[in-house]
Amino acid sequence: MTLVNRHPFGAGLAIEKHRLKNGLVVLLLRDSAAPVVAYQTWYRVGSSHERPGKTGLAHLFEHLMFNQTEHLAAGEFDRRMEAVGGETNAATWVDWTYYRDSVPAAQLELAVTLEADRMAHLTLTEKQLESEREVVASERRMRVDDDVEGFLSEELFRHVFTKHSYHWPTIGWMEDIMAFTTDDCRSFYGTYYAPNNATLVICGDIDVDATLALVDKHYGGIPAASIPIPSFDAEPAQTDERRASWKKPVTADRAVFAWRAPAQSHPDWLPLQLASEVLLGGPSSRLYRRLVVESETASSVSGMLMPVAQPGIFEVFTSMVRGKTAADAETIIDQEIARLAAEPVSPAELAKCKNRYETGFWSELETADGKAEALGHYETVLGDYRALFEAAARVETLGAEDVRRAAATYLTKDVRTIVIAEPSGEADDDDAAGEDEDVSEA
Repeated sequence: MTLVNRHPFGAGLAIEKHRLKNGLVVLLLRDSAAPVVAYQTWYRVGSSHERPGKTGLAHLFEHLMFNQTEHLAAGEFDRRMEAVGGETNAATWVDWTYYRDSVPAAQLELAVTLEADRMAHLTLTEKQLESEREVVASERRMRVDDDVEGFLSEELFRHVFTKHSYHWPTIGWMEDIMAFTTDDCRSFYGTYYAPNNATLVICGDIDVDATLALVDKHYGGIPAASIPIPSFDAEPAQTDERRASWKKPVTADRAVFAWRAPAQSHPDWLPLQLASEVLLGGPSSRLYRRLVVESETASSVSGMLMPVAQPGIFEVFTSMVRGKTAADAETIIDQEIARLAAEPVSPAELAKCKNRYETGFWSELETADGKAEALGHYETVLGDYRALFEAAARVETLGAEDVRRAAATYLTKDVRTIVIAEPSGEADDDDAAGEDEDVSEA
């Protein structure tokens, strides 16, 4: 095992990056503030690594990995973790899939043993596939087919990305989910679930040398795989605004406004993130005050700038009040973006937005789980966990002109996409589910 580098993490803490001979990257952070350990496994595979006809495989594996291995019966992973007071979960997105375990410090070896076992010895049978296929299909029906916000999100990505693999949803298209075979699963597992495609992040009350010995013992013999170099179709430049709307069982319009945005590694990502704080950062933000408080156009407004490896989107979601339309919200959004792009924010507003961003940034690093998640994300998406600290330092250097320039550069109508759910007349006050009708698409 090779020590790659070492980096301070606040006062008195330091991260060590090690690499095993089989390519497994290990990030260790000893923090004895509490007798717990966050143990996370980040795989460099998400829905963007799939191909047409096989969408949803990365998410399916989030479920399959809790199933049977050559050494453990189905469900045994969870039972053993729960028996020692541990917790486990997983998540999948466009760039990654990760598995997280939270265990008492004394049970670290259990987490190492279980995670190494399912990295190398997962069994994939027709019975297991059918069981998890139905779980995923039900999840899709609940979160997309029968959920207006989920539907709009899926359609937004489908309209923004016409060539790039961010086009399809992480959960997958239903026809692909229903067509998976055990051969598909075995191929995917053998290709991506390998030590040289993974990063272990271990944070908490650990002995570094003893932890490295455990990792080497359980992972060192797992062979590396031939990982394909990702090849992404370049998304063509967007030159015209795109719009689509559907009739849905809602009581008032719901709309998502989205603009093409840079990848998280791009120098403009942080200035655009501060622009997001100006527009959407809490009850005192410009769009919240204009849309919700002053004009009473919307009952809620929220948004995000995608923290992704490839160019993504900046989106604003609005839910209108009765009697108001997406067009009413669009007018206000256009006005506020034009103002932000033309006039630098005041020193006071800039300081507030920086403080809000930094508060959220550091708050997420308070717990062992939060530290592990941030380190895993930056190592996986940006290629180096140290980018986490570079971002924290750089936000201090940004000025009002940086924010104005980011808004003027990226938040323009020619790269905007708008998707809208309009009332079908079938909703009650709880927005009950019902059939939808595609009204217009351009």
